[in-house]
Amino acid sequence: MKTNNIEGLTMFEINVLIQQGGKFIMFPFIISEMVKRIKEPNIYFIRPNEGTFKYALKHFFLNLSLSLRIFPFAPIYIAKSLFYLMKGGKDYTDTILKDLDTNRPVYTHN
Repeated sequence: MKTNNIEGLTMFEINVLIQQGGKFIMFPFIISEMVKRIKEPNIYFIRPNEGTFKYALKHFFLNLSLSLRIFPFAPIYIAKSLFYLMKGGKDYTDTILKDLDTNRPVYTHN
């Protein structure tokens, strides 16, 4: 899974931001469900004072445009996309933190 918005942050900085209210959010989109999860969804790190609307809106319009091509399932995917838009995404903070603690990534500053 690709995690966006953590470039240049150390594990310590990520943990501090999470304690202040940051979280890892994922917005499901149709491509991953159509091809049985071959393409992994993007996960975004949302900082404490940042909103999720700009990420959710992008995924909603992507789902809306792609779901029209798969007619029988279109209403289901659009409803699911709207649900996660209103909810603010699917919270993956615990899963990502466990993965980061296991892998211990090393960040280099350019």
